[in-house]
Amino acid sequence: MLHIAVFGSGKGSNFGAILEAMKVGKITGATIRLVLSNNSRAGILDIARVNDIPAVHVSERQFSDYGEFARGLLRILAEHGVNFIVLAGYMKKVPGEIVAAFRGRILNIHPALLPKFGGEGMYGMRVHEAVIAAGEKESGATVHRVEEEYDRGPIVAQRLVPVYPGDTPESLAARVLRIEHELYPEAIGMIAAGTLPTE
Repeated sequence: MLHIAVFGSGKGSNFGAILEAMKVGKITGATIRLVLSNNSRAGILDIARVNDIPAVHVSERQFSDYGEFARGLLRILAEHGVNFIVLAGYMKKVPGEIVAAFRGRILNIHPALLPKFGGEGMYGMRVHEAVIAAGEKESGATVHRVEEEYDRGPIVAQRLVPVYPGDTPESLAARVLRIEHELYPEAIGMIAAGTLPTE
């Protein structure tokens, strides 16, 4: 059974898609134990509260140094019995101590076809701007395992979307997001069902 913590910084649309997939039985063998955000006003926390899921704001600024922050995160995850982490629009780098403790058990979704258009600074609209500027004919979404380096963990699943000649970063982002909302729950569902290894 996956006991999941979802980390997010924004509206939480991918979290909403995951939650909906759980409600309709597309994801079984998994439960969301905690939603955690570095942003106290993040919409993802509101979605969690409405669904009676513990919602916690945890920021590095609440701790004396980065090491204390990492240890604080580990304590919170342990308190909630978490054994798997899903990043859903989390705009902070996950501390190395967390990556080590949850090796192979942290997923992220990236709005491009990794290894292209990944790495530090490649997030949000910047990714779609770069895809269009490069003249790519295809983009998409990638679910990958998280390692210490940005966007470099093993790929779990990918799905393509076309890039059209008249696309703007905004129109491409909307098309990719629709695919993310399908792909992320599918990947989590496969891991929870044991058809993909957890590590």
